[in-house]
Amino acid sequence: MTKIKAEPDGQEAPAEVCCGERTYQELLVNLNPIAQPLASRRLTRKLYKCIKKVVAVKQKQIRRGVKEVQKFVNKGEKGIVVLAGDTLPIEVYCHLPVMCEDRNLPYIYIPSKTDLGAAAGSKRPTCVIMVKPHEEYQEAYDECLEEVQALPSPL
Repeated sequence: MTKIKAEPDGQEAPAEVCCGERTYQELLVNLNPIAQPLASRRLTRKLYKCIKKVVAVKQKQIRRGVKEVQKFVNKGEKGIVVLAGDTLPIEVYCHLPVMCEDRNLPYIYIPSKTDLGAAAGSKRPTCVIMVKPHEEYQEAYDECLEEVQALPSPL
């Protein structure tokens, strides 16, 4: 076996570019067919900022993961449900939008579960988060809630 010589530095530059942050358009490629209503780039950023503010509050104002969100939706807790649009298989969380509609809870899809997990202060990807209202970040929450409710509901 012989070693194959690597190309000069020209090959390493594209690898660094692809490993960095992906753009909104690149994230849209991996979306599920059920990811409606989908947040725009601007609304996605607002939601990430709101989630980061929620994490900064020391009280438990965020519900993370399918099991936990489902439990508190069933209990009647109020808040915005944020779902990741690139979760596979879809069956993991496809029942949550129906539950939200039955209880008149606003929900929205965003393109990336890794970005959602990072915004929640976790190193692991998260496919669903519920953000509860609280007076410390009420302004950011109300702004996000207003925009989520203004989006047309899926058929």
